[in-house]
Amino acid sequence: MAKTKSKAQKPGKKAEKAASDATAVAVAEKAKGKAAKAGKAGKVGKAKAGNAGKSAKPAKSAKSKPSTPLSELLRVPEGERLDLASYDPRSTPAGPADKAEALADMARMGERLADLQERLYAASTSGDRRRVLLVLQGMDTSGKGGTVKHVIGLFNPSGCRIKAFKAPTPEEQNHPFLWRIMKALPERGEIGIFDRSHYEDVLIARVRELVPRSQLGRRYGQINRFEKSLTHDGVTVIKCFLHISNDEQRGRLLERLDRPDKHWKFNPGDIEERALWPAYQEAYEIALERCSTEAAPWHVIPADRKWYRNWAISKLLLEHLEALDPQYPKADFDVEECRARLLTGE
Repeated sequence: MAKTKSKAQKPGKKAEKAASDATAVAVAEKAKGKAAKAGKAGKVGKAKAGNAGKSAKPAKSAKSKPSTPLSELLRVPEGERLDLASYDPRSTPAGPADKAEALADMARMGERLADLQERLYAASTSGDRRRVLLVLQGMDTSGKGGTVKHVIGLFNPSGCRIKAFKAPTPEEQNHPFLWRIMKALPERGEIGIFDRSHYEDVLIARVRELVPRSQLGRRYGQINRFEKSLTHDGVTVIKCFLHISNDEQRGRLLERLDRPDKHWKFNPGDIEERALWPAYQEAYEIALERCSTEAAPWHVIPADRKWYRNWAISKLLLEHLEALDPQYPKADFDVEECRARLLTGE
């Protein structure tokens, strides 16, 4: 009987052992499957994160610091050495993901900009002296004219004062270099736009050696004092350097040659100016470095992407106008009395 019992027990132990082994295998396979899935998900997650980092790298700062104004992100630090080569002309810091998103955002900003412009002008009728001056500087084809067309087009043109500065006339040459600038300043309640500006007198004047270096050196200080006096008189000065790459400029110049309707915008002298590219970059670095002040800071606008350039300048204008927060003036007459007179037909 003992042997029979023993024989009867042996198959049971084998079955139990087999079942136990099968369970262990199943558990191991299940765990292995979960690990594989987790590993795959981790790889996909890393890949997505990597791709997102590559495609949205310029906007990373905007996500980490959503409250940082664009004016601070693009501002040239005061008193620091400037190397334009360290600024990527194709970057889109804190900007929209693409052109379509930028255009949609500009349409939304347009309504707010128009409202603030009207309030600024309305406030001037009651004595508010505040106004805005947008200064646009940049190499040829950087988009100064395009900015005027696409950005300033968001405003009521009757409240804007646009001035494009060319080579000084004989009359202007007989006066200090800031004389013609002061004549073109916006009136109170207006938005002024300078397509080139007084900075030409420390840019081309430096590259082409039009004035002695000693005189040129004094001009930076004169500009700073002039701009500070403007801010004391109620002018908000927004200075934008449209930063374009050498390759992008070549492409835009070639496009002008390829299109007969753009030939009028091409000047053979532009080719000669390209040969002086390093000298102009140095001249801009010096001007931006010496004239980015607390009162009137410079902003470097990546300009290889036209849609970003337009969006960024629109955003800068919006930030500054919102900071001004102009208000409609209160009525200086009896509103209810006038309403009653109109209703009674008087």
